[in-house]
Amino acid sequence: MECGGSVTLRRDASPATRQWVGISTDAFHRAKDADVRYMRNRHPLIDLGWSRTDCIRYLAPLGLADTPKSSCLGCPFHGNAQWRHIRDTSPSEWADVVDFDAAIRQGNACANASGNRLLGEAFLHRSRVPLSEAPIDHVTAAERAALQIAADDADELENGAVDGCSPWACRGDADAPTQDDFGLAT
Repeated sequence: MECGGSVTLRRDASPATRQWVGISTDAFHRAKDADVRYMRNRHPLIDLGWSRTDCIRYLAPLGLADTPKSSCLGCPFHGNAQWRHIRDTSPSEWADVVDFDAAIRQGNACANASGNRLLGEAFLHRSRVPLSEAPIDHVTAAERAALQIAADDADELENGAVDGCSPWACRGDADAPTQDDFGLAT
């Protein structure tokens, strides 16, 4: 795709596409309306009043309780546990995400070409080193001190951002999310 390319969508009289998104009640503030007119997001877990624990309780007897939280493969909000899981369970995805991490180092090619260069360098891991070299196996107390990571941040380093992300509800800046009558964040 060329820089500035676009996609033309055919508009007809068919009903909007409904996309069911598995956001639970403990992350209701991530539930958003679709950002395109032809699609409508539905949030069945919120409609049922289910938390992630309720989902796991339902999935366990079906042998599906190890279903991971949704997130983009190259999400910069992953913690070390998620990075280890990708590396240890899917070598091809690990290779892809390491390549992606290297590719973003100098920013987006289209943005750079249009004069909107990235100031500094971009990294997926919060240590700001290439993912292939990031300390994802075990961060010692000395490494935490060298990185100036407070004890409170150690859990986020291991498990990722509490609010995390998903392909359908990327992390926002909601300070105090509230829930409207339809279960969506306001």
